[in-house]
Amino acid sequence: MCGRIIESSCTAAARACLTRSAFPPLDTNLHSLSRQLIDLRIEHADLDATIDRLVELAPPQDDLLLRRLKKRRLALRDRIDRVARDIAPQEPA
Repeated sequence: MCGRIIESSCTAAARACLTRSAFPPLDTNLHSLSRQLIDLRIEHADLDATIDRLVELAPPQDDLLLRRLKKRRLALRDRIDRVARDIAPQEPA
């Protein structure tokens, strides 16, 4: 009986430790830099998939739309880089 109690408490403690280390708490602040970075990366991936689908068409339906989407994707990439630098600034040499 005593072995089961120790075993169950060890498993509960191990489970709690595992969940804390494997899954860090989500950032609940919607305006934090890390949350903005996640949102920007998701938007970039969505835009990338949209561009890929448009390019797969034999003759592109709308060349102007494709150029605008690519320009937007590039702007998102620049913004992602800026936010990532703000989160982890480079150390001076």
